[in-house]
Amino acid sequence: MRLIAENLGGERGGEPVFSAVGFALESGQALIVTGPNGSGKSTLLRIIAGLLPAAEGRAVIEDGGDEFPSVASACHYLGHQNAMKTVLSVTENLRFWRDFNGEGVLGVEEALETVGLGGIGHLPFGYLSTGQRRRAAIAKLLVSDRPLWLLDEPTAGLDKASERRFAGLMSRYCAGGGIIVAATHLPLGLDGARELRMGD
Repeated sequence: MRLIAENLGGERGGEPVFSAVGFALESGQALIVTGPNGSGKSTLLRIIAGLLPAAEGRAVIEDGGDEFPSVASACHYLGHQNAMKTVLSVTENLRFWRDFNGEGVLGVEEALETVGLGGIGHLPFGYLSTGQRRRAAIAKLLVSDRPLWLLDEPTAGLDKASERRFAGLMSRYCAGGGIIVAATHLPLGLDGARELRMGD
């Protein structure tokens, strides 16, 4: 499987933010998108995910077969918001996403253990700290299988131990054939990742 971005351009409020962005990623590869605030990192990820229209160019998945015919069908998108209902328990939120997206390799409880949240699945999501909320959102990536992770500042709010744990998760995901595109200001600890610097 390949993720291909061809001559992508993005706008914000009708004004161009970036243009002529292109790359190709094979299964098992990662791309780290860096650059100053306002350079279009988040906009690029949203365009790739199909959440925003491209001003020019396109992003496509090759060899996704019938199961993943488009980037939108192939990706998990983790944005600045965690996409969880605050009044539902952590477990209820993850079960919703598992049922919506389809089952993954890990069950809900195992996913919570993997991100260091074992034993708190019964708590309302709204009770969690900022870092716990982010870890619960990362668990959402694990309860349904997708070949592409699009991650926007994924370590925001995480402590150092959680950052290391997430770096290990990303490395194992790529080793298993997953593709990652991550926008970040912070080092992610993902060895061998390529870099795309926006705003140059």
